[in-house]
Amino acid sequence: VQLQASGGGSVQPGGSLGLSCAASGRNFGSSVMAWFRQAPGKDRDFVAAIRQSRGITSYADSVKGRFAISRDNAKNTVYLQMNSLKPEDTAVYYCAAREGSILYQRVSEYPHWGQGTLVTVSS
Repeated sequence: VQLQASGGGSVQPGGSLGLSCAASGRNFGSSVMAWFRQAPGKDRDFVAAIRQSRGITSYADSVKGRFAISRDNAKNTVYLQMNSLKPEDTAVYYCAAREGSILYQRVSEYPHWGQGTLVTVSS
């Protein structure tokens, strides 16, 4: 399984960015796809997750109301739309995937990871 993330970049505070992550090598019949992020010198933290069936989602409190996760099951792709970005959102963003339906928020629960894409929010 390969996860390819894209869409990172630099943006001013209050701006928006969209990330995407395409899964290849395997069709996740029933899966959860998620985004995590890791700021310099900090642990990797959960951002958002989405279940394949019904599109049920979960968000970290720090991004609720600003970020939106979605997925295209036909394309095995997950998206993260980030609005009202803040300097503290600066991090490397990773997509992750696992089989099943539980929206875990722990890094250890996800066996498949993408390479990460850098998001910088700065004026």
